Amino acid sequence: MLVFWKARLVMLAVPKTGTSAYERALGQVASMVVSDPPELKHAPIYRYNRFFRPMFDKVGGEMELLAVIREPVDWLGSWYRYRQRGFLEGKPTSTRGMSFDAFCDAYAQGDRPPYANVGGQAKFVEPRPNGVAVSHLFKYENQSGLIGFLEERLQTTIDLPRENVSPSRDLTLSPGTEAKLRRKCAADFEVWDSAL
Repeated sequence: MLVFWKARLVMLAVPKTGTSAYERALGQVASMVVSDPPELKHAPIYRYNRFFRPMFDKVGGEMELLAVIREPVDWLGSWYRYRQRGFLEGKPTSTRGMSFDAFCDAYAQGDRPPYANVGGQAKFVEPRPNGVAVSHLFKYENQSGLIGFLEERLQTTIDLPRENVSPSRDLTLSPGTEAKLRRKCAADFEVWDSAL
């Protein structure tokens, strides 16, 4: 999570949406960089609302929230590839030896196994009953729009490095698994469709 106090902007770190690269590019410009623990770095709106918003409100800072959402199948592909890495081998969260289709099928289940338990983007940005919501929602695929917005808002130039890139893998889905994903995870597709 990146906090830009003077610009009254908080960039939420939705996992697997390139936020590590933005942290690297904008860390020196940010008033606050929350990089650890992961539960705070990747704080969804409900956690932001509970822990960070009250702190900012006390010092007179009504903040706007920015988040990036990735096309859901591509987002799952990033998780699948990330969990192929050697340091996870033998752990319940590893996807080694498994097809992407099997990973997505498991993700679309009600009770997900550890390797497919990666949360959901729609839940991450779900507005709170008190009105706290994302003001600026960008598609991951619209990097030029996101960079343009941030450069104007923060009055800076952004040189975006490539960070935390997972190895390439076959990300083929069977028509049945894709249909199941679109049905069971409809909220994630709706949120992505609604983003800039």
